[in-house]
Amino acid sequence: MAADAIADTRRLFTKPQNLNDAYGPPSNFLEIDVSNPETVGVGRGRYTTYEVRLKTNLPIFKLKESCVRRRYSDFEWLRAELERESKVVVPPLPGKALFRQLPFRGDDGIFDDSFIEERRQGLEQFLNKVAGHPLAQNERCLHMFLQDESVDKNYTPSKVRQA
Repeated sequence: MAADAIADTRRLFTKPQNLNDAYGPPSNFLEIDVSNPETVGVGRGRYTTYEVRLKTNLPIFKLKESCVRRRYSDFEWLRAELERESKVVVPPLPGKALFRQLPFRGDDGIFDDSFIEERRQGLEQFLNKVAGHPLAQNERCLHMFLQDESVDKNYTPSKVRQA
């Protein structure tokens, strides 16, 4: 019995890492940036859109690079779909900022640069957490959100199969 215990504690020998392993492209990567906020419209129809840029080599995504524009309500839709369709614990979005929408403020409210930047960072963190989750990566709503020009909110929920 003692001989078995010794055998189990021996060091595992692994092959040395070569330069290509250490400095070559990562085996799997998924990068999502939320950037370039743009405020469009006037009066009550005014809203901010964000550029969502994806770079990946994960086989489940049909496009290896994509860039789409999304508004906050699109992020809310994605979160609601993921909560409904997947077994993933979906992280919260940055808040709705209701106080910033009150009239007679001294700043631009939800269109103030500092608020837009804070929200942009929160949306980027949200997307990276969600898209990095293996179960969420199978959801059609995530693929549509990240890669389709427009979000079809009447889509049929389904799982994505690897190509």
